[in-house]
Amino acid sequence: MNRTERLYALVEELRAIAPRPRTVGWLAARFGVSRRTVQRDMRALMEAGAPVRSEAGQHGGWFIDRDTTLPPINLTAAEALAVAAALAGAEHATPFSAAGPGAMRKLAAALGASAAEEVRALTERVHVLPGGAAEGVLTAVEQAVARRRVVWIRYADAEGRQSEREVEPSGLLAASGAWYLIGWCRARRAGRGFRLDRIMAAELREESAPGHAMHDLDHELADRARHAESLRTLSAR
Repeated sequence: MNRTERLYALVEELRAIAPRPRTVGWLAARFGVSRRTVQRDMRALMEAGAPVRSEAGQHGGWFIDRDTTLPPINLTAAEALAVAAALAGAEHATPFSAAGPGAMRKLAAALGASAAEEVRALTERVHVLPGGAAEGVLTAVEQAVARRRVVWIRYADAEGRQSEREVEPSGLLAASGAWYLIGWCRARRAGRGFRLDRIMAAELREESAPGHAMHDLDHELADRARHAESLRTLSAR
């Protein structure tokens, strides 16, 4: 059993008896490793965001909250490669991409040995050039959309002319390889789309934003846009 398989097995062992704990000694004997290795593995799981915790005392040990974990993820190699490639392309350039590396670490810990090896091999052949939105822009835009808050932006159009806007966000749109913030522009008194890589700066305001449906902002755009199949699966749950 390699380390990736052991990390996955440790989580599954703790989930199976949750919320009761397992001692370090018991886990070391179960997986045929040293107590020090178990402690190192458990700390790695915590750093990766797994909900594992330790409790001191005679009846303590490592435990997990069953309600905070997902059931086993049985992805095929092709499915795992699709997720890995999508996360690599999104890094530092698309909304909510900051959480991508943590998500990939958790996924890697849950993969079977052959799928994990294919993903590792792919990482040696996928490279990403720095770029995308300016520092701090993605965070402000993400929060504006998620929390329905007004956002101030300094925006450069296709000719490089800059202007300052306050936007009441409606949502995010992906088109032709670029991401856009869609919302009501107070300066233009109309619905507008702002390419994220042309937003030079952004600040989240305290003011709540009125709800704007995309169809109310731009009928033609709303008729052309569609919900991504991968997101449709989540929204249908």
